[in-house]
Amino acid sequence: MYAELYSRNLETFQVQEYIDRRSNLPPRSYAVDLRNRQFECGIFQTLRYPFAHVHAACERAKLNVEQFIDEIYTLQRTLRIWGNEFPTMPDVSNWKVPPPAFEMVLDCSLRRHPKG
Repeated sequence: MYAELYSRNLETFQVQEYIDRRSNLPPRSYAVDLRNRQFECGIFQTLRYPFAHVHAACERAKLNVEQFIDEIYTLQRTLRIWGNEFPTMPDVSNWKVPPPAFEMVLDCSLRRHPKG
């Protein structure tokens, strides 16, 4: 990937993505706005995580990409989520299953006719 700086003050970049030279696909370009945390395809805004295009822009601007990682991805947040105790499930054989409130009746007209 190649990140071209548009505005250092606004931290806006045009990132060109070179997939594979042998695939004969033309390079694709994406706009990355680091100041407003905007990425043209919307992934940066939705998942709040810097993907490869943001990494390329940060590398070009000599910025630490970690400042663009949302706090929901921090170890402390993860431990807080998974640190909760979950109740254990009772043995399935002890579950009380009520009888069905209706009777199922087959509709023979929906059957396929056998071949031959």
